[in-house]
Amino acid sequence: MTRQQAPTLRTVATAAGVDVSTVSRVLNSGVRERERWAGPETVERILRAAAELGYRRNPHGASLRTARSHLVGVVVPRLQDYVLATIFEGVDQAAAERGYAAFVTNSLDDPAQREARVEQLLGRRVDGLVLCDARTDDPLLRMLDERDVPFVLALRTSGDHVGAFADEVLGGRLVAEHLTELGYRDPAVVAGPGYASTANDRLGGFREGLRARGLPLADDRVVRTGFDAEAGRAGVAELLARGPVPDAVFATNDFAAIGAIGALRDHGLRVPDDVGVVGYNDTPLADSLPVPLTTVRSPTLEIGRAAFTVLERRLAAEPCESLSFTPTLVPRASTQAVQR
Repeated sequence: MTRQQAPTLRTVATAAGVDVSTVSRVLNSGVRERERWAGPETVERILRAAAELGYRRNPHGASLRTARSHLVGVVVPRLQDYVLATIFEGVDQAAAERGYAAFVTNSLDDPAQREARVEQLLGRRVDGLVLCDARTDDPLLRMLDERDVPFVLALRTSGDHVGAFADEVLGGRLVAEHLTELGYRDPAVVAGPGYASTANDRLGGFREGLRARGLPLADDRVVRTGFDAEAGRAGVAELLARGPVPDAVFATNDFAAIGAIGALRDHGLRVPDDVGVVGYNDTPLADSLPVPLTTVRSPTLEIGRAAFTVLERRLAAEPCESLSFTPTLVPRASTQAVQR
């Protein structure tokens, strides 16, 4: 009994009634590029013939013919971070659905390591990059532009570079509205580093929200640390050393909020009886703390999927704009109505 021969491009071309070259271009192009090579009806006929025959694309041969690897590189500060891991999951899902494979690497928010990891990805002939660690002033992005490397951003913004983002300013305003509606009047902020647009925008939105309600946010009520628990602990320690205990703390990351709660406890302060606490990102741990954490939720999986969609448009040389997503506030027990 002879083994049945696998269908080839020529087999598909014969079944669809078109040239082999047309079949090759259609099957080895992204979804949005296909109609550059054939009309909608012809594309549909080719795809139907390929599916009925069980044709499977050879990625190695295709990359040699089209100079496309169908690989995408994703750079994150830390993959152990729940938000970043979920964004990568979204990129990976969308990429796989379109015949791409996604690879992720950690930059640790270190400029030298970041540049080295990007060069490694480019050395693997990725078609494009999704960068989740953009900085407000970012020479790496300028270098990629100069080299005509297709890339998009996710999570953090930088200049007018396109990508997929949550409306972080709105998220900060939601926190201000929530705290003021509960009666808090002297909040403080444990903000992330100044090179991260997420920290800056969340803080900026919080300031706007307070100002709209006639409450200023004094400079000494803001500390700049990082996004992890140790940074949150250090931020609260600095706030308490500066002066009176604030009646609420807004930490621009859930893990920083967890560290803030620990520091408040170490100083004999209870959450929310003495100090209300709000985090950001709604990580799974937030709802499982001894005092469940009020926080802001963004659709991180969808952000990752959207980032790949924008990148695919760039790869097809199509006009593309950034995609924005709306966060929501999730109130829990770490904040409560203030009795005066």
